[in-house]
Amino acid sequence: MKVILTLQEAMEKGLWSRMKPWFGRDDEDELWPNEEFVLTEEQAKELGLLKGD
Repeated sequence: MKVILTLQEAMEKGLWSRMKPWFGRDDEDELWPNEEFVLTEEQAKELGLLKGD
């Protein structure tokens, strides 16, 4: 399973700082609010978006 979040959703949920390294992003990068990021099931669980087994 894959989970897709936009930058705006990730920021609203307070997850962006934890997600940045996964996508090689830093504070100097130009980003768009509607930019989408695809998370693996494991990443989504780590962020608390899915319940673990």
